[in-house]
Amino acid sequence: MNKVLFVAADFLSRPPGFYVMVLAMVVCTALVPFGMTNVVTYALSVAAIVITGVVLIQGYRDTAAIHAKLDEIIVGLNQTRNDVVGLEHADPKEIKEKLAKLEEEAARAS
Repeated sequence: MNKVLFVAADFLSRPPGFYVMVLAMVVCTALVPFGMTNVVTYALSVAAIVITGVVLIQGYRDTAAIHAKLDEIIVGLNQTRNDVVGLEHADPKEIKEKLAKLEEEAARAS
């Protein structure tokens, strides 16, 4: 299912997908004078949900790419500690504790 969602999000986040969505909105708007308000409302609701999903998936992909790049930098620098690599997968409590510890160390260093 993830593969289908990522393919759909990839298509809809590019110009051809955008044009498909615009065309769907035009068709829905054209149906209003024919008394198909319920169909139009339903279609627009589904479109809004799909667009929200696309935004969330694209945000996930961007965040995952940034984490991978930062992990590469951390691993590449010999003086850094590698215990923060993969921290984004930890529990929120663990992340908060690690962040507090790092901020404390930074304050002592300055």
